[in-house]
Amino acid sequence: MQILMPKPLSAATFAPFGDVLEAMGSFRLINDGLCHRHHDLARLDTTDARPGISIFQAEPRALPYDFNLVERHPEGSQAFVPMTQNPFLVIVAPDMGGRPGRPLAFLTNGAQAINLHRGTWHGVLTPLAAPGLFAVIDRIGTSPNLEEYRYPSAFRVTAEQPAAAQS
Repeated sequence: MQILMPKPLSAATFAPFGDVLEAMGSFRLINDGLCHRHHDLARLDTTDARPGISIFQAEPRALPYDFNLVERHPEGSQAFVPMTQNPFLVIVAPDMGGRPGRPLAFLTNGAQAINLHRGTWHGVLTPLAAPGLFAVIDRIGTSPNLEEYRYPSAFRVTAEQPAAAQS
């Protein structure tokens, strides 16, 4: 089993896979000066369909977390906006000629959401605390928009460095 250590999620490290949505950087004041609007933080990208908003309720997982399944949506981007301030795990992988490469793991800080670019290989929704509620903004259409891939062996995401790597 291969071990992955999650990195803190940041806009720079996540850029090849999607957008980080957080209340950082420039803003404009609205609502009589009582609200900061961080404007247009992600590009919703769909083909022959419309963007829609759904609510997902995923079962919480814990670290270490083992997985071998990733998926992608070739016809549209997909944003995960947590409805609580709990960190969640984000797993992504580069595309290697139509198959996912070695995955990377990121850990949100509890005040971040993500928007996966269209066609980005990613793990399933992985909250680390209950209730696991997310608003999901993605493509609503009639044609298929899901490709799944199972790695031949599992990966383990852990918060601790393996003993062999520590020496």
